[in-house]
Amino acid sequence: MGEAARTRTPDIQLFRDIFNASPMGIAVETLEGQPLFVNPAFCSMLGFSEEELRSKHCVDFSPPEDAQKDWALFQQLRAGSIDHYQLEKRYSRKDGSLVWGSLGISLLSSHPSPLVIAIVQDITDKKKAEEARLRHAAIVESTEDAIISKNLDAVIVSWNAGAQRIFGYTESEAVGQPLTILVPPELWDEENEILGRLRAGERIERYETTRDTKAGRKVAVSLIISPIKDSTGRLVGFCKLAHDITERKRAEQALCETNRVLENQTAALRSQQELLKIFVKHVPAAVAMLDRDMRYLQASDRWCVDFSLDSSQLLGRSHYEIFPDIPDRWKEIHRRALAGETVRADEDHWDREGGTTWLRWEIRPWQNLDGMPGGLLIFSEDITRRKQIEESLSEIPRKLVEAQEQERARIGRELHDDIGQRLALLSVQMQQLQDDPLILSDARSRMGELQKQTSELAADVQSLSHELHSARLQYFGIAVAMRGFCQEFGEQQKVEVDFEAHDLPSLVSPDTSLCFYRVLQEALHNSAKHSGVRRLEVRLWGTSNEIHLTVRDSGAGFEREAARESRGLGLISMEERLKLLKGTLSIDSQPKRGTTIHASVPLRSGSHSIRAAG
Repeated sequence: MGEAARTRTPDIQLFRDIFNASPMGIAVETLEGQPLFVNPAFCSMLGFSEEELRSKHCVDFSPPEDAQKDWALFQQLRAGSIDHYQLEKRYSRKDGSLVWGSLGISLLSSHPSPLVIAIVQDITDKKKAEEARLRHAAIVESTEDAIISKNLDAVIVSWNAGAQRIFGYTESEAVGQPLTILVPPELWDEENEILGRLRAGERIERYETTRDTKAGRKVAVSLIISPIKDSTGRLVGFCKLAHDITERKRAEQALCETNRVLENQTAALRSQQELLKIFVKHVPAAVAMLDRDMRYLQASDRWCVDFSLDSSQLLGRSHYEIFPDIPDRWKEIHRRALAGETVRADEDHWDREGGTTWLRWEIRPWQNLDGMPGGLLIFSEDITRRKQIEESLSEIPRKLVEAQEQERARIGRELHDDIGQRLALLSVQMQQLQDDPLILSDARSRMGELQKQTSELAADVQSLSHELHSARLQYFGIAVAMRGFCQEFGEQQKVEVDFEAHDLPSLVSPDTSLCFYRVLQEALHNSAKHSGVRRLEVRLWGTSNEIHLTVRDSGAGFEREAARESRGLGLISMEERLKLLKGTLSIDSQPKRGTTIHASVPLRSGSHSIRAAG
């Protein structure tokens, strides 16, 4: 066997090993689209065996509409008009489910019989994140409420259609303007107070106030204002939800005025009950008037619209006949109100057959001339859309963390699967060159040094990929992943990390595991950078209802308040991650007396779980 043949044989085995070990799906096909070879990753992605995939045609991998787009490009490849192409499409798994893949196709024309190589990366998680962002954007644009974002200087940076409807300014007129264009001059001090509370980290809930429109009209609004933070937890602005409550305020004012009139009206004109019926009929809000037997005496037009009722068929009928799915707890409230009590709720849910409806309501008795309750007045406002907006806004921090983790995972995979493998291959090839007897001794020495540097660089890339995305955390659980990271971190930073774990529950949810893993990374980096000591201590343990993590050093320490004001040491990032899981973060530190970071998260029943044994 010649020298060239001996060299090619290990190279072929090396590339076969890389083909089989690649985490990305790879298929080698004929120009007719028939698979010749498929690697294990492609089989795992689609759930078929290698034999099953090789018996299929490439158009059988996807739904018809996706396969048609792929095959049209494949025909251009066969015709020689292109030599490669890329597209995102869906793939059909053996169990009938669909996954998204990023497909790259290249023509291998150097082969005696031209072949095609297809490389597929699973992008299902990325597609789901894109769909979630589109749903949130659709809700923001379709709501009748104003959704406005502003920067730390209270300058408007986004403006939805609801804001234009309420305040009259177009998006181009509002963006870039100070928010004070909406604030009446007499309320500027109030706005400054709100900004101060927001900058201190407070969330403003259902704050009722008055704002000016472009036309100079006053509009009553209920405000919900939340801080906006980037993926590191740094405060970058505020998001404001403004709900127009002008009609409600007018209705409340009219109700108060009517009650005042009724209290002073004599029976010489008409009965109090008749006046109240007139008011209920014409009030610009959802109001119903019922007698003591819960039969309808009158209902406003808005009530009929909100609950899809025909006013001509409503009077005299029982409230419980109209709404047979009214919960028992509301019936008890009706009994309390008929006894003379006024009951209200800023938000309450009604689980109906078509879904959950959220309402703001008030129930109060109306009185006969003898002062006794004659029945009930029910005031109702449908706030379902507002609740949907609030839930969407509350999901923004979680989506930011999820997007950050997806990007970390993508970069980690690319470092490990692409750059890491290429560096490893380069190191092997340099070793082969170094062993070549034709290479001069000086060049061989230099080659050996370069091979050593390449191996060290490959190890650093592998360590970085593990820090960005830990496969151990996914497959072996929190304790094993943390122990492995502490060992790698200690070797890389030349410090001793003493890790202990005990009394952990058998199941820990993936989001809790990932949260603690990121807190550990941030805390160890901070300690190694700022403490000035070479020994760190990590403890992970569980109780009956919580999981705890401490990272301790005996180094330089710091002033806690000064650290918070400087927004340093990654404290915000750790706090935000824990807050999403209703967890807590505490820090015990003093100058020259070391630092202890303690994180805890409550256990949640019924959550998705991974192995936590270690």
